[in-house]
Amino acid sequence: LPSEFLSEEGQEKFWNFVEASENIKRAEHDGSDYSSYQEMLKVACQTLSPLQQNLLKFSLSLRSYSAAVQAFQQIAADESPPEGCTLFFVVHGEKTCEFDSLGNLLQAASDRPKPFLFKGDHKYPASNPESPVVILYAEIGSEEFYRHHRRLVAKAEAGEITYVLRHYIANPSKEKVYLSGYGVELAIKSTEYKAKDDTQVKDENDPIDEVQGFLFGKLRQLYPDLSEELKELRKHLVESTNEMAPLKVWQLQDLSFQTAARILTAPPVDALMVMKDLSQNFPTKQLSCCGVKIPPPFAFPCSLIDVLRNEARVMEGLHSLGIEGISLHNVLKLNIQPSDSDYAVDIRSPAISWINNLEVDSRYNSWPSSVQELLRPTFPGVIRQIRKNFHNFVLIVDPTHETTAELLNVAEMFFSNHIPLRIGLVFVVDDSEDVDGLQDPGVALLRTYNYVAQEMDNNYAFQTVMSIYNKVKTGDQLKVEHVVSVLEKQYPYVEVNSVLGIDSAYDQNRKAARAYYEQTGVGPLPVVLFNGMPFQKDQLDPDDLETVTMHKILETTSIFQRAVYLVGAELVCGLRETKFGKADSHVPGYILYNHFVDDFARFTTLDSKDKTAAVANSMTYLTKKDDSFVRPVTFWIVGDFDRPSGRQLLYDAIKHQKSSNNVRISMINNPSEEPNSQNTIVAKAIWAALQTQTSNNAKNFITKMAKEETVKALEAGADILEFAVGGMDTTIFKEAFESPKVDFILSHAIYCRDVLKLKKGQRAVISNGRIIGPLEDGEMFNQDDFHLLENIILKTSGQKIKSQIQQLGFEEDLMRWIAVGCNAFQVFIHMFGTLKLCFLLFSAVKLRPKEGETYFDVVAIVDPVTRDAQRLAPLLLVLNQLINMNLRVFMNCQSKLSDMPLKSFYRYVLEPEISFTAENNFAPGPIAKFLDMPQSPLFTLNLNTPESWMVESVRTPYDLDNIFLEEVDSVVAAEYELEYLLLEGHCYDITTGQPPRGLQFTLGTSARPVIVDTIVMANLGYFQLKANPGAWTLRLRKGRSEDIYRIYSHDGTDSPPEANEVIVVLNNFKSKIIKVKSHIFPFRGFTGGQKNEDVKQDKDDVLNIFSVASGHLYERFLRIMMLSVLKHTKTPLKFWFLKNYLSPTFKEFIPYMAKKYNFQYELVQYKWPRWLHQQTEKQRIIWGYKILFLDVLFPLAVDKILFVDADQIVRTDLKELRDFNLDGAPYGYTPFCDSRREMDGYRFWKSGYWASHLAGRKYHISALYVVDLKKFRKIAAGDRLRGQYQGLSQDPNSLSNLDQDLPNNMIHQVPIKSLPQEWLWCETWCDDSSKKRAKTIDLCNNPMTKEPKLQAAMRIVPEWQDYDQEIKLLQTREQACSSSVQDPHCS
Repeated sequence: LPSEFLSEEGQEKFWNFVEASENIKRAEHDGSDYSSYQEMLKVACQTLSPLQQNLLKFSLSLRSYSAAVQAFQQIAADESPPEGCTLFFVVHGEKTCEFDSLGNLLQAASDRPKPFLFKGDHKYPASNPESPVVILYAEIGSEEFYRHHRRLVAKAEAGEITYVLRHYIANPSKEKVYLSGYGVELAIKSTEYKAKDDTQVKDENDPIDEVQGFLFGKLRQLYPDLSEELKELRKHLVESTNEMAPLKVWQLQDLSFQTAARILTAPPVDALMVMKDLSQNFPTKQLSCCGVKIPPPFAFPCSLIDVLRNEARVMEGLHSLGIEGISLHNVLKLNIQPSDSDYAVDIRSPAISWINNLEVDSRYNSWPSSVQELLRPTFPGVIRQIRKNFHNFVLIVDPTHETTAELLNVAEMFFSNHIPLRIGLVFVVDDSEDVDGLQDPGVALLRTYNYVAQEMDNNYAFQTVMSIYNKVKTGDQLKVEHVVSVLEKQYPYVEVNSVLGIDSAYDQNRKAARAYYEQTGVGPLPVVLFNGMPFQKDQLDPDDLETVTMHKILETTSIFQRAVYLVGAELVCGLRETKFGKADSHVPGYILYNHFVDDFARFTTLDSKDKTAAVANSMTYLTKKDDSFVRPVTFWIVGDFDRPSGRQLLYDAIKHQKSSNNVRISMINNPSEEPNSQNTIVAKAIWAALQTQTSNNAKNFITKMAKEETVKALEAGADILEFAVGGMDTTIFKEAFESPKVDFILSHAIYCRDVLKLKKGQRAVISNGRIIGPLEDGEMFNQDDFHLLENIILKTSGQKIKSQIQQLGFEEDLMRWIAVGCNAFQVFIHMFGTLKLCFLLFSAVKLRPKEGETYFDVVAIVDPVTRDAQRLAPLLLVLNQLINMNLRVFMNCQSKLSDMPLKSFYRYVLEPEISFTAENNFAPGPIAKFLDMPQSPLFTLNLNTPESWMVESVRTPYDLDNIFLEEVDSVVAAEYELEYLLLEGHCYDITTGQPPRGLQFTLGTSARPVIVDTIVMANLGYFQLKANPGAWTLRLRKGRSEDIYRIYSHDGTDSPPEANEVIVVLNNFKSKIIKVKSHIFPFRGFTGGQKNEDVKQDKDDVLNIFSVASGHLYERFLRIMMLSVLKHTKTPLKFWFLKNYLSPTFKEFIPYMAKKYNFQYELVQYKWPRWLHQQTEKQRIIWGYKILFLDVLFPLAVDKILFVDADQIVRTDLKELRDFNLDGAPYGYTPFCDSRREMDGYRFWKSGYWASHLAGRKYHISALYVVDLKKFRKIAAGDRLRGQYQGLSQDPNSLSNLDQDLPNNMIHQVPIKSLPQEWLWCETWCDDSSKKRAKTIDLCNNPMTKEPKLQAAMRIVPEWQDYDQEIKLLQTREQACSSSVQDPHCS
């Protein structure tokens, strides 16, 4: 695990740890867990700062990297490891355990494809990228590993192989690992309807049974004869400390403020602990907060580690430069990141031909010209017509390109419809002198445009161009004859040759247009600029372009409105110029003052940061004047200065410097070939001048060296000293120039390859740590570009950092380093939106940082009586132990509460470091403990886990849905297991921009291609698949999905975008969300594998029954419901249960019952999507699962499913319901009975909203329904239901019976087939005479009598008790079997 932590700090640290960890096993220690842990930490922490050491301990406590190690284990298992090997090698698909046989595999390796390497793979730094790849699967720390590791390292350093190491444990331990980073909630449950089972559970004695310091588990062991007295004492202690008296309404009103006041009056060191105690135990602490005088009003922890580590790198880097305390935070707070919209291409160029001008053209005379018109109210979406050139639309096009006509049509549409858009054209054509308009259609069009523009005007010329393109058939290219035919028709008296021919006088803007296009560097044609900002390539589709442009007009209008409102005067639009989008990357590095580039042997051993430090330490800079002026902009010019392209880049940089005293320049040589004395003359001359001459003399000499005539003279044999400039010390220069030592060139070459990731000879410009490049061959980067780059650096970071540096009195060298490191990024934990600032100013818990160390600024805003506070308080307590922080917690209270704000107890499981027992062994845990709980309420237990976790309860005899502590003598203990990690994603069709209708995905490994499948929802194109740590392949499901669609691209995955297979690696506990774009595959029929699947399914006539249950009572009902179905149904049965809330007891018993009664079963689960409105109450969550996910819960091969409520008794063969004709509806429900007249007052659907909404249709009960899943998926019923739910559920008063109200509410959009009344009889609503015809009996709650369900079951259904006894007998036998294997009845 520490190796994975270190690998994120850099691969060099990973490999150093691998080497050093050989000594861990040999070190002398007592063999305890604690001493092994300390020994491992000692090795891992050698290169880590104290803060990083704390974060390492925290990550080990969280087991953050267990998933990464397990992922490699799965990848190894997928390779099918050779039997009997503790480690093995894989060479391009071939496996061996023996190092000696590696040579044979390597010889033929080039004939086999190279393996796919994952982003998290560990590649030995000295590996040769061209050589064969050897993957070693082994356990770090084993003696056998180190023996082979040393031999592989030798081969890698010799350039023979690329060495990759993956973790692999041949015989992993069966012991489970305890995780942390989750919350546990004990919620107080409503007891309006009794839903508690009367079956007694045998108590388990637990040693952790602690009440007010008394260990009752221990006491019961020591004094077994006093068990009754101990029970009484325990009960007394618990009841005396945890009174839960209900509060009056007037006491509730200010409870949030009173709780905050209680926290704020505590000493600062205890305030967080008080906040944690009050929020997590609120139901028993509420009384203690009442009456407190209020002063007058004057992210999952794994993600948190990433935030802290990124911040720590920056802060420690700045601290190492001597910037401390408040100065460090002032530098950190600088906003030095350029926004995308800060810079635009300059559209004031004369190369642009404008076809209209809103401010002067007569066609716009009727429009108002005042900018105040921007503030006049209009309907939303209306575009204001004002005589100002606010919105500028420039088309840079090649006239011969097939898309040009479509783009010009869009421009023409804007123009003719009087859209307030100034339209400009730039025709980029061949600008060679010898190409004329009679040969080249592009030149012909340009000359025709210019001719008409001179004769008439630009608008008329544009109309002529449109006439020319109207002659071109769709899909064809523009030809000279198209131009000639229009020209002859419109201007019959003109000599065509004089306009288009070699002597034409109509070449205006021909060269200027091409130069403008190349100078802007905006990428391949066509290009469309809106106010100088280029549109993305995928926005240039004509339909999209129209929409995007209109959206941009509305967007920029709001910016202008704000400007007019704030300035209150006429507005001047000035557009700035740029050639750059976002910076490509940054140079890593902090200064370490003992590394330089003139020791090549040492340089090769350094990691990326130290290499950067060595290059920086060895730099000598050229400046405009020789003075100590702080220059905020640094340029490192990277290129091969013995090649013209590199010299040109350097020459342009120096020429730019003559006009600016803000810049200093230095050079990094990136040779195109292996350096020797002949091909490094210029590089050596430059280096020698920089090392030996004053800045001014060096600059003048290097300027000469960058000129082509100088290089030609040197190649002809001229002496280097002929080019010496006045004032140069030629003796010392010559000595340095002729020195045979070329370590600096070799070091620079390695630096370019390994750190800057440049190919040999590639050019780049590094400015204040930002890499602009690599520059392609032939790509221009001239003085104008340097001028612009300087402006960007100055405006975003240079000037701001310079002013801070000058205040601190630091040297110029720090400028670049701070620019590299700075990232204004504070940790804000923001829990509530509305701030009552007057209260906030004085309502903060403040913890001051330790002096003299780097510290984090942490601000938290929270209401102390919310679920957020329950999680936030323990998180801040752990943070306080991990990091030095300046903490402010502001109380954002809510006034006039009318209900208890928190009805639950809460524990957040999070530890800053692994804990040990007194015997120095690992402590059992971490675990959530609820001590001193009140005895009287009925509790339900919920887990609050990270979004991507799917957990299940695996061990407890108790009913976790109905915990009644009065009936428990010791401790309720429960164990949960992380069963799956989710892979989530969103999928869109590139042609429509919508989610692909009915598209289905499968997920598997190379060994098992299909393990799980799912359908893409129409809601946000969402899909989720259950997986575990490892490498997975996402594919389209065989059948219609594969026939109709193809995967077009994918994002967030681990395979290259162009790869055929989508590989996704799950190697941490954080959410993995991918984006997939698909497109319809042409030339294929809409048939395929689906028909074969249908035939196969028809052969197996299985009845699929779905049910949900939570709590022991409902599980008892569920077993009885199943038995009643089994007794009456002849067809083979398969039961489907929602796994999320089933108890371990039920899951252990169900296989035994399935074997006894010969039925199949499957447990299904689906994680509630994060974007769908979350329910907090467990009962409502279960209702949601009954209706919201029917299309995705079951495998796609299941065509029809029957839902039967757990508390039902079936008296007929359900095959009849399965085969019931739904008349095209996706599902069938039974309507509520009307026959029991005394319940009329409770029939809410007979009046008000429901009566008008149903419009004569019946209101249906959700206890029994049949779903045609094929039809359901085909009409996207699931997507419609979720969409309606999302809208209605925001109101807490709607959907009170979620599973029932939602389908009835959607009856007009998703039709319901009404089943005959006898399919569901329920005593609450149906009269006694109809009971004899009932096919199923449901134990509905009775709102009049509120009779407990268990009592009702025994009274209403005569056969219920017989079924119950039969199941109990089976359970007794099963328990006997599990304790005695020899029992003959168990076979």
